[in-house]
Amino acid sequence: MTAEAYTRSRQAIATVVFMISAAACDDGYLRGHVETTSDGKTYLAIEDDNGGKCDPILVDSKIWPYKIGEAGLINPGPHKIECGGWLTFEIPQGVIFHFDYWGP
Repeated sequence: MTAEAYTRSRQAIATVVFMISAAACDDGYLRGHVETTSDGKTYLAIEDDNGGKCDPILVDSKIWPYKIGEAGLINPGPHKIECGGWLTFEIPQGVIFHFDYWGP
């Protein structure tokens, strides 16, 4: 095996390992990730302010009173978030939904 072939082989293996580990971390939520709460209540933590493109952040047409990264109580179900554009997403019951993706 040549040095070039060996390098390509290592790069291919690294790519496959990365793709598998990235897929393993996906919990199925496009706009963020969830973690189960110990009290059974539902929370939203907005982890990203869309690159600072807005002030204030609105959730369901109301100003979100919590700081970036701070979790606040919210009802489970569908929600609309606005910050230089708007998106809809759903929060399951009994979790902290960490909203961190404004992309398409």
